[in-house]
Amino acid sequence: MNQFSRKDLTVVKKEVIWQGYFRMIKYYFTHALFSGGRSQIIERELFERDTAVAVIPYDPVSDEIVLVEQIRVGTFEHNVNPWMVELVAGMIEEGEQADDVAKRELAEETGLECQKLEKIMSYLVSPGGTSEKIELYIAQVDAASASKIAGLEEEGEDIRTLRLSVTDVIEQLNQSRFQNGVTIVGLQWLALNHQRIKQKWSSSSLQEIDE
Repeated sequence: MNQFSRKDLTVVKKEVIWQGYFRMIKYYFTHALFSGGRSQIIERELFERDTAVAVIPYDPVSDEIVLVEQIRVGTFEHNVNPWMVELVAGMIEEGEQADDVAKRELAEETGLECQKLEKIMSYLVSPGGTSEKIELYIAQVDAASASKIAGLEEEGEDIRTLRLSVTDVIEQLNQSRFQNGVTIVGLQWLALNHQRIKQKWSSSSLQEIDE
């Protein structure tokens, strides 16, 4: 589908222009043009952020998902509620595998144990300005076992969990009640695949009981 690939890009130079809790990189690059030839040297700043994992905690027995509510600094410049309702999520640290991070974040943010884990997709959050990539999963859980309050105190996390029926969540999605991009992507996937995953996991759970 794409006309060009990475071989049509030349990075001339890159430099760190800010290093704090996050990092900003400035790229100087040229690239092939659709009309032929190459571009002039282009300068772009990039907010460098590593790969994150997001998880949809789904209970096929009660047909519920578990969402989390916590304060988010990215809301401060906008006229929105600073406390966002969203999916479980966390950054992949050096040496970690995405599957393991999904299970760890699920336990830390909800107190839930992952019974099954299925990869949904990988995608870039906003490639025009940040390197952040999301690995999206759905996890089978027992929603009734969720902690009411969770999070790591040493990381300043103060998290409230919410148990919601899939029907209710999809209705809220249709009413534009969610404002977190990762959460919207995950819940749209769930709306499209709900019946398939419910049948698949409900059937496997019944089979395990019979055995």
